[in-house]
Amino acid sequence: LQRMLSMAVEVDRSPTCSSRKIADDIFPFILNIPLRSQRETLLNTMQSQLLRCRLLELLFQHSCDVPTTSSMSLDKILYFLSHCSVLPQFQDETATWQRWDEMLQYLTLLLMSYQSVKLASPLAEHLRSSLSDRMALIVQKAKPRLQDSDDISQLDIQLKMNDFIGRMQEALGQPLPLQIQEKLSMLQ
Repeated sequence: LQRMLSMAVEVDRSPTCSSRKIADDIFPFILNIPLRSQRETLLNTMQSQLLRCRLLELLFQHSCDVPTTSSMSLDKILYFLSHCSVLPQFQDETATWQRWDEMLQYLTLLLMSYQSVKLASPLAEHLRSSLSDRMALIVQKAKPRLQDSDDISQLDIQLKMNDFIGRMQEALGQPLPLQIQEKLSMLQ
């Protein structure tokens, strides 16, 4: 399935457009996956970074009280950090801290997927381009254009992280578990 999804994204003239269509179709099914381990397996084994990035973006849009219409960027990831509530209650019964932990896991995965799509190695740099155009861009050694919203400061990150940690501590009403502290450090 993962290979077929990856090929479906790749063969289209516009991988960004096809990943959006596929993600829009798959997303309702992700909300119905009963166990966290099953959701994580699906997302972690996804071969298309572009598709995984779009699915995670939809998941966070779904959990925001006020969704944003901005395009995917580092600034949008910070927006999710500030505005998303704990991920939707899936069908499994989990403690609140575990739902926050899952959200942190997915935020980190979203950041890594976005970096692969936008900033990573020469082969991954042009994932938003069609396969035929990608080869020409690689030969030309063309660098992807960064968006203004990808230019974020350490202060922005620190302020959003502090706000997020405060919201999480308030929701949990107890000190943060070590597992969550480690994920926060990794995300930052």
